[in-house]
Amino acid sequence: MAESIFSTEHLPVADRLACWRELMAKALVPASICSDDPDFRAKARLADLGVAQLTSISYPALTVCRTPKLIRQSDPEQYQACLTVRGGMRLDHLARTAILHGGDLVVYDSSRPFQAQPTSGEGTVEHIVVQFPKALCPLPEKEITRLIAVGLPGRDGLGRLLSRYLRELALGQSDRSPADSSRLAAITVDLVMARLAHELEAERSLLPEGRQQALLARIHDFIARRLPDPRLTPENVADAHQISLRYLYKLFQAEGLTVAGWIRNQRLERCRRDLADPRLRERSINAIATRWGFGDAAHFSRLFRATYGLPPRDYRHLAHSEGMRERPTSVHRRSTT
Repeated sequence: MAESIFSTEHLPVADRLACWRELMAKALVPASICSDDPDFRAKARLADLGVAQLTSISYPALTVCRTPKLIRQSDPEQYQACLTVRGGMRLDHLARTAILHGGDLVVYDSSRPFQAQPTSGEGTVEHIVVQFPKALCPLPEKEITRLIAVGLPGRDGLGRLLSRYLRELALGQSDRSPADSSRLAAITVDLVMARLAHELEAERSLLPEGRQQALLARIHDFIARRLPDPRLTPENVADAHQISLRYLYKLFQAEGLTVAGWIRNQRLERCRRDLADPRLRERSINAIATRWGFGDAAHFSRLFRATYGLPPRDYRHLAHSEGMRERPTSVHRRSTT
């Protein structure tokens, strides 16, 4: 996955706003950007997923205007789904006004004029923007238009799931392969479409693959929130989503894992992160294993060694000595299904 990081902090103050304007024109869409902030410290992380683009941005108070003239000059004919991570924003688009807060999602149409600005003149605003061609959208344009500049909350259900997914995706992993990026692009667009379709009460309009992917994402989220419970079973997962155990197994077969294997791998990964976290240095290995649903310390140790190539204690020592935090650098994960 092609990824780049940009910051105005290393530029002369007089050049910062102009450089930011140029970057946003290339990364998102050409727009007029004005700011009274004399320092203008802004950052962006851009990830190219192929058919979809993911852009994380943080910036001070500014006003963004996409005018009819700019649209005539350049229109990529894309939808942009923007998640507000921090701060607030006002969006005027299609004769509508949306006031957005942290966790809210809103959709832009690159072919229509809009104006956006923070609702407060102080502090930094952060967004995650997903953009993709309109041609990829399985919902009719007139249906999507109903949701342009409409704030969609992300506190529960699919909204919370999509918000959590985009935040994790925005953390970035530059070592993803092109195949990984292509798959992530498809998943991302499917989840955005599922969120919009849910709001429109038109989930049946989605392609079968999109509905299946949205269901699998909801299942992943359900499992992630219940990993500490040692009583979590595939039967629990199937019952919670009102599907048969057989269909649940079928969904995970496409992922190349069994349901139990996926749960086990997620628990092991949480344990690995905790073991590598210097803030948890004083927490015992057994306490970490128990925290993530492993009731048998010996069984956990065997699984961990089989997966990461080292016993938990040795892995923790290596992680801290190398200053690792979120990834194994000298240890390669082994496949466990």
